[in-house]
Amino acid sequence: MRSTSLRTLVAAVSAVALAVAVPALAGAAANPPGDIPDNQAFVTYRSTAYSVQVPEGWQRTVTGTAVRFSDKYNSIDAAVSSAAKAPTLDSIARSELPRLARSVKGFSGAKVTVVRRKAGNALLISYRATSAPNPVTGKSVTDDVQRYEFWRAGKLVTLTLAAPRGSDNVDPWKLVTDSFTWTR
Repeated sequence: MRSTSLRTLVAAVSAVALAVAVPALAGAAANPPGDIPDNQAFVTYRSTAYSVQVPEGWQRTVTGTAVRFSDKYNSIDAAVSSAAKAPTLDSIARSELPRLARSVKGFSGAKVTVVRRKAGNALLISYRATSAPNPVTGKSVTDDVQRYEFWRAGKLVTLTLAAPRGSDNVDPWKLVTDSFTWTR
């Protein structure tokens, strides 16, 4: 009688453990490293030239007129520079792509398009790059990179978003780039 009760108890505990573990494992398989959760909160970052929404809780590093927001495998970089003229598809192909090819490790698959965002048209350079090595493991991954160039009245803001290849960050990246606004 006791062995039957013990077996029933073990079976019940096993069933509960399995019911809890299977959805958790399925969720882990569905969200590869680098995916930004759908419930991620965003906050507004303001510089003297622009504002943009970034994921809440990400580390912020400021260097001169550039700022980086990062968390685990993802990063958002924003930099302000002077530019007498707006970049064009031709100027990107002639100067920017060769410069990126020389300076970005693993640079490949570049595609340049004009995209419409709430702040106006921007040039979008999509490419792949090799990430910096993980400080703990020393391993690098291939990143999908989206580099947006917004120009207005002699100012160029370059907004670069990077995440491991295959991450599903379409919605968060659209939220970030659509939130970009000029402040001056």
